[in-house]
Amino acid sequence: MEYYLAIDIGASSGRHIIGYKENNEIKTVEVYRFDNGVKEYNGHLVWDIDEIERQVRIGIDIAKEKYDITSLSIDTWGIDYVLLNEDKTIYPVYSYRDERTEDVVDEVHSIVSFKELYKHTGSQFQRFNTIYQLYHDLKNGRLDEATDFLMIPEYLLYRLTGNKVKEFTDATTTGMISADSLEFDEDIIDKLKLPKRLFKKLSHPKKCLGEYKGIKVVLCATHDTASAVEGIPMIGNEPYISSGTWSILGIKTDKPIVDDNSLVVNYSNEGGINYNRYQKNIMGLWVVNELHKELCPELSVVDITKLAEASTYEDTVDVNSDDFISPKSMRESFDKHLMNKPTSNGDYFRCAYKSLAICYAKAIEELEKNTNKKYHDIYIVGGGAKNWLLNDLSKKYTEKNIIALPIEATSLGNLKIQMEVE
Repeated sequence: MEYYLAIDIGASSGRHIIGYKENNEIKTVEVYRFDNGVKEYNGHLVWDIDEIERQVRIGIDIAKEKYDITSLSIDTWGIDYVLLNEDKTIYPVYSYRDERTEDVVDEVHSIVSFKELYKHTGSQFQRFNTIYQLYHDLKNGRLDEATDFLMIPEYLLYRLTGNKVKEFTDATTTGMISADSLEFDEDIIDKLKLPKRLFKKLSHPKKCLGEYKGIKVVLCATHDTASAVEGIPMIGNEPYISSGTWSILGIKTDKPIVDDNSLVVNYSNEGGINYNRYQKNIMGLWVVNELHKELCPELSVVDITKLAEASTYEDTVDVNSDDFISPKSMRESFDKHLMNKPTSNGDYFRCAYKSLAICYAKAIEELEKNTNKKYHDIYIVGGGAKNWLLNDLSKKYTEKNIIALPIEATSLGNLKIQMEVE
């Protein structure tokens, strides 16, 4: 029997999952898990990339002791990256939740309007997109000696193999990939005066990168949502929600959709394996998790969901407001947006879950209008698929059949791609 290792790293934790085929089904075993999260450094939010790498290597060693592993691959969240000067890491490694880009967004748009950016790339506006982070680095001299910028999974794979690649699905989260050529957009790079040396030709999943301790290292779809969509056992082509720290709601399309309607409602186009993902980022369980940590960390997720279920509070917030990205107090951010202040913890959680469901409903309405199709089902995977209240509220407000699959879809997609490598 052949065993494969998927290393799936999210903004709050990382997982090492062994996969193998049995009766034509992929079976999984979690062999290692570690905590992850942003750190504060000199007033900024950063990733401890050295600790993440250390945990990746520990998990591989533990998995290797138990299994004869054929190959491994790594996926993570998108947008963030590591700068290098040849083989030297340039610190710090900023988190997308840091506010450093706020001062440069308008300047970027004065050079290339967002309408023009969208026409070129079909990438939704988020103030922390890679394009704005890189421009901030340019203005602050961080690119002067940079020979490479590697997205987080690309960097970790490089550290294992010594080979630097730019992987297609993660590159499409940068806001810099041409919707026509599906390579880095040279026109945008020239207008922003970004160093051309940083923007290499893209590689696609299923490429072999080398070996680490006798294990073949390959490219999966290194953006976790791209791997998650590959891991959904979907019948036909229906909308999906990858429900975790972020909720990513979308549909597979043959090619990017970059029309004015898509721009107005801020839908994005990101890469899949031989298809485009037309989708929207919604703030996701981040708001729930932060409320949980702040209000009642001693309770379980089941407990807080029961509190929300018992609440009769009906007010909602726009969870996509920038106020919810990285507040000092999530509770205060909710209070700021609510006329009627919640009177219990359950009120806050109900507000969060209901607000997410209503956001899903609005996004589905936009999706149906822009694709000129009506959909019957929504597939939900990830941590949110386990939340019965969020699923019930999603069904109520979207008026769709909810197919909740409480599976590690991202790891399954990662493993599935590895198994297809010759």
